[in-house]
Amino acid sequence: MGGHWREKGGVRSTAYCPPPLEKRAPGPPPSSPESTSAPDSVALRGGVLPEVTEDVTGPAGGGQRRMFSLLGATTLMLVAGAPWTLPAAAGGTNLKSPENVEVHIIDDTFTLRWDGSDPAGGNVTFSADYQVPRNDTWLKLPGCQSVTSTKCNFSSLKLNVYEKVKLRVRAERGNETSPWHNVDAFAPFEKAQIGPPKVHLEAEDKAIKINISPPGAKGGVMWALDSSSFTYSLEIWKNSSSAEIKTKTVYPRDKIYKLSPETTYCLKVKARLLPRKIGAYSPVYCIKTTVENKLPPPENVRIDAVNDIYVLKWDYASENMTFQAQWLHAYFKKIPGNNSGKWKQMPGCENVKTTQCAIPQNTFQKGIYLIRVQASDGNTTSVWSKEKRFDAQLQSVLVPPTINMKPTNEVSLRVFIGAPEESENKSVNQHYSLIYEVVFWENTSNAERKTLEKRTDFTFPNLKPLTVYCVKARALTENERWNKSSVFSDPVCEKTIPGSTSKTWLIAGICAALLSIPVVTYVLKLFLRCVRYVFFPSSKPPSTIDEYFSEPPLRNLLLFTSEEQTERCFIIENTNIITTVEETEQIGEDHKKYNSQTSQDSGNYSNEDDSNDSKSGEDFPQQEAE
Repeated sequence: MGGHWREKGGVRSTAYCPPPLEKRAPGPPPSSPESTSAPDSVALRGGVLPEVTEDVTGPAGGGQRRMFSLLGATTLMLVAGAPWTLPAAAGGTNLKSPENVEVHIIDDTFTLRWDGSDPAGGNVTFSADYQVPRNDTWLKLPGCQSVTSTKCNFSSLKLNVYEKVKLRVRAERGNETSPWHNVDAFAPFEKAQIGPPKVHLEAEDKAIKINISPPGAKGGVMWALDSSSFTYSLEIWKNSSSAEIKTKTVYPRDKIYKLSPETTYCLKVKARLLPRKIGAYSPVYCIKTTVENKLPPPENVRIDAVNDIYVLKWDYASENMTFQAQWLHAYFKKIPGNNSGKWKQMPGCENVKTTQCAIPQNTFQKGIYLIRVQASDGNTTSVWSKEKRFDAQLQSVLVPPTINMKPTNEVSLRVFIGAPEESENKSVNQHYSLIYEVVFWENTSNAERKTLEKRTDFTFPNLKPLTVYCVKARALTENERWNKSSVFSDPVCEKTIPGSTSKTWLIAGICAALLSIPVVTYVLKLFLRCVRYVFFPSSKPPSTIDEYFSEPPLRNLLLFTSEEQTERCFIIENTNIITTVEETEQIGEDHKKYNSQTSQDSGNYSNEDDSNDSKSGEDFPQQEAE
C-alpha cells in the first residue's frame, strides 16, 4: 500500500491506492470533481478509510487540498493498522503451559498435580479437561476448573477404573491462555496405590483379636472386586524401648496368640494385592491384654485321617473336663464383618469327656477349614483354642473303588470301576481327579499285570478261553501335588467264555463225531458178528448126538473140556459102542482142534466134522441094531 505521483495536464497530483478491500456503505457519487464532502468509505481490517480522489483543479488553492488529503490518508492508515496489532498482544503466547503434570491415585482419591508456569505473574488459574474411550470430545474435568493452586481433586468423576482416560491442563489469566499440556492415557486401576487399612483391636488374656477393614472408602469402586483378595502384613511389638518387632501375615478377622497377660502391645498393618501392589502402613495401634483366665484353652489341636473318618485330638492338663469343637470355612476370614455366628458345631464332638473325637469324613467337602476347641468344667469356660487350619484335600483319605467284571464274546473281560457303595464316602473321591492302578492276573498263576487307567470302563483282550482271571484296583490322585492313594479293593474273579477258536474246534468235533458214527456202527457190527460166530456158532451137532444132550447148555461142544466130554460119555450103557464112540470122538476131537486152530487163522470153520459126525451117526445105529 502507498501512493505514487503522476502528472496530469501539467498539474502534479497525488493519489492513495489501497489494496482491494470489501466496500462498506458507499456514499453518493460526488457532484463535482472538487467535492470531497461525502467521500466513499471502504472497510480496512476494522478501520474506515475515506476514498482519496485525484485533484484535477487548477494551481489556485489546489496544493493545500492535496496536502490535507495526504496527511488524512496517512493518519487513517495508522489508525486502521492499530487493531491488527492488538490481538497479537492479547494472545496466549505470553503464558507457558504447566510442567511436571502428574496423576496421583490412592484408593478412591484422584489428584492432579503440576508445577506453575509463571510464578512471577499474578491472577493465573488452571483448568483441566478429560477424554474417555469411544468419545473424541474433551469434557471439563470436575473439581479442576479455574483453580488457583497447583493441584486439584477429581474424585467425584465416575470413571471405569479399568479403561484408559486422557487428561490435559493449561494456565489461564484473564483472556490469555497457555497451550494445553497433555497427560498420557492411563488406566486408573493400574496407577492406583493402596492406602492404609483401618484396624480395630480387642484384647484377651493371651491374645489380641484383630479386625481389619480393607483400604478405600466404603462403597468405593477402586477395590470393589478385590476387597477379599487383600493379604495383610502385621508388625507387632511390646510397648517398650527394647521390644522385638515380629512380622505376621494375618486374615482380616484374626487372632494373635502366645502373648503375655496384662501387657501392652502395639502394632501396625499394611495391605498387599498380589502380584505387585503393596500399600502403606496404618497408624500405630496399642492395646493391653487382660488378666489371665482361670481355665486355659486346649492346646496342640490336630486332626488325623483314619480310614473313612477324621480323628480330632488336642492336649489338656486338667481332668474331669468337657470339650466342644467348632469349624468354619476359612474364606469367611477374608470377608469383612463379624463372622462369630458362622462357626458350626462339629458333629460327634459336642460335650465329649475325652481329648479326642471322631468326625465323619463327609463332614468336610473340598476346601480349607478352621477348627477350634473349648474346655469347660461346668461353671467356667475357657477361651477358644488357637484355630487349627485344616485342608480337606490334603488330609482326606481316598476310599477303594468297587469293581465289576464280566466276560465278552471275544475271549475278553470287561472291567467296570465305580464309586464306593457307601453314600457317605461318595463325595470324598469326587473331590479329586482320579486314576486307577489295576492289577490283573490269572487265577492259577502268580504273574501279575499292572496298568494305570483313567477310564472307568476298559477291557482286557486276548485271554485264554474258559480260564478264571482276577482283578483288583486302587484309586490314585492324578495331580501329584496331593499324592494320595487308597488301599486296594477286594479281588474280583471271572471265567472267560469259549472264544471263536473253541467254537471252531467244537464244530469240527461235532462233525467228526457225526462222521464217525457210521464207522463205529460198522465196527461194532463186525465185532458182534465175530463174537456171535465164535461163541454162538450157527452150525449144530448131529441129531444123533443131540439126543444124548438134553440140557441146552450142553449142546455146544466147544464149551466143554475133553475131560467133561469123557465123563459124559459114561452115560451110554452099551460099552461096545462107547469104545467106538470114544475113538471116534477122539479122532474127531483132534480133527476139531486142528480145524479150530485153522479157523482161528482163517476165520472159517471146516465142515469135515459135520460129515464125519454124519457118518458116525449112520454107523452108530447099525452097531446098535446088531
